[in-house]
Amino acid sequence: MSVSCGLECVLCLGCSRWAWKRLTYVGAYDSETWPPAAAEDVEPIPRACRAVLAVYEEDLANPRYAPTGGYRMDPSEVVKRVPYDQIPDGCCPPYLIYVDRQHKEVILAVRGLNLIRESDYKVLLDNRLGQQMFDGGFVHHGLLQAATWLLNHEGDTLRDLLCKLGPEYKLVFAGHSLGSGIAALMTIIVVNHRNEFGGIPRNQIRCYAIAPARCMSLNLAVKYADVIYSVILQANTFIPEKRKLRDPRRLYAPGRMYHIVERKFCRCGRYPPVVRTAIPIQGRFEHIVLSCSATSDHGIIWIEREAQKALDLLKDTEPKTPPTQQKMDRKQSLEQEHKAALEKVVSLNIPHAVAATEEFIGAPSTAPSEGQQVATSGGGSKSSGRANWDQLVEKLFTKTESGNLYDFLVGHANNTMRTKSFRAVIGQTMARKINRT
Repeated sequence: MSVSCGLECVLCLGCSRWAWKRLTYVGAYDSETWPPAAAEDVEPIPRACRAVLAVYEEDLANPRYAPTGGYRMDPSEVVKRVPYDQIPDGCCPPYLIYVDRQHKEVILAVRGLNLIRESDYKVLLDNRLGQQMFDGGFVHHGLLQAATWLLNHEGDTLRDLLCKLGPEYKLVFAGHSLGSGIAALMTIIVVNHRNEFGGIPRNQIRCYAIAPARCMSLNLAVKYADVIYSVILQANTFIPEKRKLRDPRRLYAPGRMYHIVERKFCRCGRYPPVVRTAIPIQGRFEHIVLSCSATSDHGIIWIEREAQKALDLLKDTEPKTPPTQQKMDRKQSLEQEHKAALEKVVSLNIPHAVAATEEFIGAPSTAPSEGQQVATSGGGSKSSGRANWDQLVEKLFTKTESGNLYDFLVGHANNTMRTKSFRAVIGQTMARKINRT
């Protein structure tokens, strides 16, 4: 009887401890050791949120869902808005192309998951645990197909806009939820085929993944952290277990993280938001957070509102005198963070991790030369014709020596068989030595 009572007490204590840790864990803990983000880093985030929100509007001149302060966008600069009825079933969510002349950006924004649209679920659920390697890692198959479809249909439009507006314009991809995964994978494809956009420098390409979908393996998430920025409000994403870091096919939120924190443990209501940023590896939102605000934390409207509040607070607290840390120093620190993250991924033996190179640590890229711009805008150049993005994307898949696509399951099985055979040979050799002695 005493033993059973003791076991019951231990079980109750264990369950109570588990419940306490789960119920008292708040999203602010995930980034409590991260440094705060600078105002110049946060400034594009609410702007990207508004670009995604604009996709929901049928007429931007007469908005129905305008955020606080309005969209702050010129309706005449909307190049194209493509709704559901103009997109084949299951190919891609609606999107918008906009030219921001004030900030010199060409923006392609993709809306998030529509809960009542079966076509969006086709994109989301078109995925199996990665088999074929893409750019040295693994990505979500349905989101990759949607990104390829979108580039096939709008790649020429983006290239023509960049050629027409000049080399000082940036190419920005923005997406929310489901659209964030599509935008992130488009960024990877474009970064690897910048010649199709007139040789645009790597540091002129940006992606803002808002409430990001898990769309790429950890090595790719860190590799492209200099061009892909994930924006998370409080905590609306998680990874269950640390041991899954060793699974090369496990998908993660992409790039550098910007975490907007507005709630704290045992405190009611929302507090002035704080933005923290880092390129996490082991602490990449690994905890399940039980929250009654999970739905609003994922909503694009709330994220835009809190990001704008955080930006206004950062601008108000900026010193009026010249800061001791200049802009160039801050830029270099971001590059150093990326380099350190790449080195840490390699040191932790994360599968398929790549070492830091100049291209991956934000080294200044040369702008396209005058000859490149003329070749791009004129005839006779490879990039002047219509690009076949299916073929360009296929080049990023890892292939075997025979030219076939590398199958992870087959390769893993072959490696396992080789290991077992090697162990068997070693065992037989050791047995012979023992018998001789």
